[in-house]
Amino acid sequence: MTYCVGILLDAGIVFASDSRTNAGIDQVSSFSKMRIFERPGDRYISILSSGNLSITQNAINLLDQKSRQNGGNPNPEENFWAARSMFDVAHLLGECLREILKRDGPYLAQNNIDASASFILGGQIAGEPMRLFLVYAAGNFIEATPETPFFQIGETKYGKPIIDRVIKPSSTLMEAAKCTLVSFDSTMRSNVSVGLPIDIAWYERDSLRMGLKRRITESDGYFNMIHTQWGEGLRKVFSQLPDPTWDTPENSQLQQQAQFFK
Repeated sequence: MTYCVGILLDAGIVFASDSRTNAGIDQVSSFSKMRIFERPGDRYISILSSGNLSITQNAINLLDQKSRQNGGNPNPEENFWAARSMFDVAHLLGECLREILKRDGPYLAQNNIDASASFILGGQIAGEPMRLFLVYAAGNFIEATPETPFFQIGETKYGKPIIDRVIKPSSTLMEAAKCTLVSFDSTMRSNVSVGLPIDIAWYERDSLRMGLKRRITESDGYFNMIHTQWGEGLRKVFSQLPDPTWDTPENSQLQQQAQFFK
């Protein structure tokens, strides 16, 4: 299992992914699930992947290979370096995913291996605004909007509540990065199949080049601080909440009145 997040803001885009691909009693494997392609001044593209590792790696490698063929294929329908929009890049990635699934899917199914895969794709190409997409296992995709400014793939349920409550389009990149790390901490607390290292990166709007990129490991002081202070803060807020008043005379009277008017 994995956990990946992409957040589209007015100021830019934040990307994050864990690196755990197999959790068990005696084996834990780690592979980076973030690929970044950039040509400074022209385009920045980041891809996060979830699902069958061989499928996701082959799909991204096929996307890269097709773009490098013949010294750099000039056809924008096959080369993401020549694509005119992020929409075209999302289409190319979806087509590569379909091609790999068509080739390898039946053989994996014969061995009862799940071949599903999905991607978060985001970035900016010169001449168009930043865009963020979620590419599904079937190769189709949807785009983030101001109403739905973030996408998650993998083990999404534990980290979603904090992002829902905190993130809005006007949030800063730093706020979104901090919120993302809290969502990872919450996910890792509840699901051992998601774990460190975490790759996190952000892209600043119209910069057309990589911004911050960092790998969070067990020795990262800031992440360890978040883990400690977030847990302590939750316990403190919980202890400050008033107890329910269900058994007070006032509440019993209100319940009786409610029953009378039913």
